[in-house]
Amino acid sequence: MKITSISSKLRWIGVAVLLAFFQTVSAQQTLTLKEAIDFALKNKADALKAKNEIKRGDLQIKEAKAGALPQISASGNVQYNAIIQESALQMNDQLMVIRMGQPWNTNATVSLYQALFDQRVFTGLKAAKSTREFYQINSQLTDEQIIERVSTAYYQVFVTEQKLQNIDASYENTNKVKAIIQSLYDNGLAKEIDLDRTKVGLVNIQSARQQIVNAVQLQENALKFYMGMPIETEIELVGEDVKINEYLLEDKFDYTKRTEVAAVLKQKELLGYNLEATKAALYPTVGLAANYGINGFGENFPIHKSTYWSDVANVALQVKVPIFTGGSTKAKIAQAQLDIDALDIDIKDMILGLDLEYHNAKTQIENLIVNLKNQEENVELARKVFNNTQANYQHGLAPLTEVLDAEQAYTEAKNNYSNVLLEYKVAEVALLKAKGELNTILQ
Repeated sequence: MKITSISSKLRWIGVAVLLAFFQTVSAQQTLTLKEAIDFALKNKADALKAKNEIKRGDLQIKEAKAGALPQISASGNVQYNAIIQESALQMNDQLMVIRMGQPWNTNATVSLYQALFDQRVFTGLKAAKSTREFYQINSQLTDEQIIERVSTAYYQVFVTEQKLQNIDASYENTNKVKAIIQSLYDNGLAKEIDLDRTKVGLVNIQSARQQIVNAVQLQENALKFYMGMPIETEIELVGEDVKINEYLLEDKFDYTKRTEVAAVLKQKELLGYNLEATKAALYPTVGLAANYGINGFGENFPIHKSTYWSDVANVALQVKVPIFTGGSTKAKIAQAQLDIDALDIDIKDMILGLDLEYHNAKTQIENLIVNLKNQEENVELARKVFNNTQANYQHGLAPLTEVLDAEQAYTEAKNNYSNVLLEYKVAEVALLKAKGELNTILQ
């Protein structure tokens, strides 16, 4: 019975361990670059706020349309005249005093106004539609900024993790050298100082490794923040082959592809509508007004049957022509035109800046492609030197210091390659941004 009980407990413990394992595995989320960007576009606060602004544009269009639709309102009041005004009338030789009104007066009115011509309403409707388009462009611009930040942060984590792999490989190589020296020392063929040197090297590698582990954690936290992901979420980046995309250097600069240009041109369009709306204050307005109401008056509160009721209705065509405003409208028109002129100057300067950004990014990519190839060749050369030096040491043809130096040079070469690789991927993102093609990362 006791054996059966122990076996049952072991089974339950095994189940608990498996459940804990699967929960840990399921809690860790693997991420490709595209998945990271897609998550950020759906969850980052900036993206969500930009999409809300598009909804605001829809509401502004509805608000502008309302100005062209009939405006209906209703009003009413109940009034008690504590002291009624009296008036004197002269009829022949007699003077008559007449009370003007009743103690209780009641009225209710329904009014309707329909704008027939109001240039400000029509301009406002066009401006509202253009504003919605501006919000859409701004949302796209926000998405591109998110893509840039997430891509850069992703590559930083990816490259730092490569450095972690490099130092792990360095630790493994040094540990192998230590094992060889230990064997030689045990057989009286190596010095104790050589063994101590390898031990010191291993401790130094472990210390450097811990710094890289810390850097990976900090960079992962930054990546999660840019994605709008909870910091406590465990993630694992999916490794990918980094390719040199020389085709990026083939296209020519076309500033019209930049979302920033589309945004500022839409802003200029909005300023044009603002100018039109300001000029519209000089135009006449025409509208149709209609009113219908009922009046009640009597000695008692209007619910009494003695209250006398009468109704009234009227229809009017209202025309308003501005004649003189003291020059304020003309001053506002001039200010609106100055806003457009200032934006034109900013647009020219922006295009020059975008041109500079493109050529700098292109030059950076060209230099890094050369440097990346050189570093790749240097890694292969350092690997060969390390392998040959290690073999020479085992045959007594090289001192230990050469082995340790070669191993350090090999690790340094791999880290240099990783550094240049990060610079290249960041520069690649910058070039895609300069060309207005950041969205191609998602393809």
